[in-house]
Amino acid sequence: MHTAIALINKGHEVIGLDNINDYYDVNLKYARLAETGILKDEIAWGRLIKSHKYPNYIFIRQNIEDKGFMMELFKMEKFDYVIHLAAQAGVRYSMEAPDIYIQSNVNGFHNVLEACRHYPVEQLIYASSSSVYGNNKKVPFSEDDNVDHPVSLYACTKKCNELMAATYSHLYKIPCIGLRFFTVYGPWARPDMALFLFTDAIMNDRPIKVFNNGELSRDFTYIDDIVNGIVTIVDKGRLNKEKLYDIYNIGNGKPEKLLDFIHQIEAALGKEAKKEFLPMQDGDVDMTWADISKLKTDFDFQANTIISNGIFNFVDWYKNKTTF
Repeated sequence: MHTAIALINKGHEVIGLDNINDYYDVNLKYARLAETGILKDEIAWGRLIKSHKYPNYIFIRQNIEDKGFMMELFKMEKFDYVIHLAAQAGVRYSMEAPDIYIQSNVNGFHNVLEACRHYPVEQLIYASSSSVYGNNKKVPFSEDDNVDHPVSLYACTKKCNELMAATYSHLYKIPCIGLRFFTVYGPWARPDMALFLFTDAIMNDRPIKVFNNGELSRDFTYIDDIVNGIVTIVDKGRLNKEKLYDIYNIGNGKPEKLLDFIHQIEAALGKEAKKEFLPMQDGDVDMTWADISKLKTDFDFQANTIISNGIFNFVDWYKNKTTF
């Protein structure tokens, strides 16, 4: 949603595609779509819906796993840029429903690559994840680090995406950039993310679950910084025309201790959390920390939102949101 609106406001013609699955509350997804001028009652499978708010935006409800539809869509629209952010997210859920991750993140991504192969684009930008680094001990995490030891199926599918994209780029000359996102947060975020879970629990006098007894650190990246990074890459295009494929970390470049993160939420809410300290969860990692120098060098971009401001913005949105 945030990326679509940013591109729309820069004058691009944008087509958004999502299957609106029920991994979490679909009403939140419909509320996001309403922000782009897409009305719930008009949405139907495979139907192109014109925005009531933005004349240069169209939305389609569809699965990227549907190869026939994807090929027809690319043939019809002749896209210049493809920004592939669709995936089955969530580290923990990948242990409960692995088939969904293979279908969406592997088969679906393959269909995007096939479509870009047969209907060439100026650039494919896709979301990878900091999860590919697993429990690497060397910090900060650099794009040159070995990422052959994922600790969750979700991370495995993202590593697979990077290998598939590199291969397709090499074989079929597809200009391609992968972005390793580091713990994205902010308004309109998924309800299964820590910031949403913690804020909702504190507001409703429920205890929050603090894993690994709080001995965790994350490189939290505010949503606006993620979007601005994507738009910067679109605006500047490929700097080295001979280099078709690359990978970049996109993070804040500074890990935050989990207990400090919780303290910032408490400060924004003006209310103390009830904490339930628990052991480490399977598939989780101790720390994430992005080396952001490569993105800074190549695109002169780096995140600049400090954690207290980002959390305040989320809490303000949460307090003022209507019931989904």
